[in-house]
Amino acid sequence: MSPIERHHSARAQRLDGDRRTAAEAWASSHWFANPAGTPQAAFEGFQAALAANRSEFYRAVASGPFYNFDQPGVEASEPVIANWWRQGMMGGAKGQYECVSEFIRQDYSEDLKKITVPVLAMNGDGDQVVPHDTSGPRAVELVQNGTLKTYPGFPHGMLTTHADMLNPDLLAFIRS
Repeated sequence: MSPIERHHSARAQRLDGDRRTAAEAWASSHWFANPAGTPQAAFEGFQAALAANRSEFYRAVASGPFYNFDQPGVEASEPVIANWWRQGMMGGAKGQYECVSEFIRQDYSEDLKKITVPVLAMNGDGDQVVPHDTSGPRAVELVQNGTLKTYPGFPHGMLTTHADMLNPDLLAFIRS
């Protein structure tokens, strides 16, 4: 059973009667600015998996949704997975756990509205971590001078898996 499956199983067992975690109680009492975005349960699953076994979590995410290595026709790269795992394990456990909490709690809409410099949002429409339809297009609508470049089928980790296609677009934007 994966860390996320274990979390959801434990969460279902815990939610008998009125017993809820502080995060669940908080979530039920707040309005989220992007209700069509990634469900809060997914972030809670990340936190549970990080707390249970960080090493396993970083292998599982890199082996699957981060680079779309769990999708048909996508060949996994062990060096890419190992490098992502290495980067994750170099970070502090507390900081990583709390970073996920920020994804749940914070709304950066007002901050984005204040950005006046040109912004290039590069988004893969195959992103399983931050779904395209509720992220890139929304961010470009909020900034004052945004451009969205969407890459069909590309994953969240597209800067690693498709650098040869993204770097020229990024360089062209910088030069413009």
